[in-house]
Amino acid sequence: MSKIQMKTPIVEMDGDEMTRIIWKMIKDTVLSPFIDLKTEYYDLGLENREKTGDQVTIDSAEATKRLGVAVKCATITPNAQRVDEYHLTKMWPSPNATIRAILDGTVFRRPIIVDGVSPYIPTWRKPITIARHAYGDIYKSVETKVPAGAKAELVVTAPDGSETRQTVFQFKGDGIAMGMHNTDASIRSFARSCFNYALDLHEDLWFGAKDTISKTYDHRFKDIFAEIYEAEYKERFEKAGIEYFYTLIDDAVARVVRSEGGFLWACKNYDGDVMSDMVATVFGSLSMMTSVLASPSGAYEYEAAHGTVTRHYYRYLKGEAAVANPVATLFAWSGALRKRGELDETPDLVDFANRMEKAALDVIADGQMTKDLYLLSTNENKQIVDTQTYLSAIAARL
Repeated sequence: MSKIQMKTPIVEMDGDEMTRIIWKMIKDTVLSPFIDLKTEYYDLGLENREKTGDQVTIDSAEATKRLGVAVKCATITPNAQRVDEYHLTKMWPSPNATIRAILDGTVFRRPIIVDGVSPYIPTWRKPITIARHAYGDIYKSVETKVPAGAKAELVVTAPDGSETRQTVFQFKGDGIAMGMHNTDASIRSFARSCFNYALDLHEDLWFGAKDTISKTYDHRFKDIFAEIYEAEYKERFEKAGIEYFYTLIDDAVARVVRSEGGFLWACKNYDGDVMSDMVATVFGSLSMMTSVLASPSGAYEYEAAHGTVTRHYYRYLKGEAAVANPVATLFAWSGALRKRGELDETPDLVDFANRMEKAALDVIADGQMTKDLYLLSTNENKQIVDTQTYLSAIAARL
């Protein structure tokens, strides 16, 4: 059998721990036997980020801008424990945050629905897509410990050298302080990406923030969304028969829980991080959530929405079989291959990506699945299989 050819490489960003193991399994079992796989490889494992001073992360993002399509494995964002565990010189920043800042994109996350696995919220009959603003806020914050008796101030120095000062807090005892930012340009890009994606999905767009408390910061998001909607998208939304509305994040959460799904939910950076995990969990598993970073310049980076599955990795190191659910990582690869095929006009590659996704879901629907889905599935013929067995079943169908 001749392998499917690729015209242009995709950027391959390898990662950490259990997902790194699964990454290689997918390439060896499901991809390489069928595709003449062409990638530009970057090792974003924590050891190599330490070795390169995190330059490898920047290089991978620049390569994505150049080649247009990337696929990323889950990576570690180190905390104090990881600094000791991996003997790091510093707490390197989130690779995802670095890549998002360089690409200036919006992250769209959507659950993967499979027959036999019902959402924990019975009314959720349709997927809920999370649009996560991919820049700034706490992910690019500056923070510090504050000694007793100190005063924290917010100081802004204008181009002409003039300053405005606001007292954040006068500390009587020890404490902590943090400063964060965003830009109008990034918020505008986020808004347009959300409006365009809602039109592509033909679904309503909801947006929620906390403008009643954050009367300048969050209110700026609200105002920019409203301004762009009225000037550029209102007529198009009305013609498409879909709706955009803003509400407080508190109300948005309540509305979402009571809804039937089938809409795009735009969230600020942290809200999108947390709510995408909530949506994935309700629909079945954190390993059943697609994620794509779409850049205004037309670059795309596909990844799983979950972390590096540390618990499974430590068991794997003890000699146990890999049992983690690889579906989201599979769909990251299929999404990247499909987009590469669309951009290069290679229909065989697009067709393979579609068939790979169908095979992955058909194997589960027919009863072979990892333990996380087994506990949720209503399939009478279900059985628990390890990661390699599941991937081999997909390859057999392909």
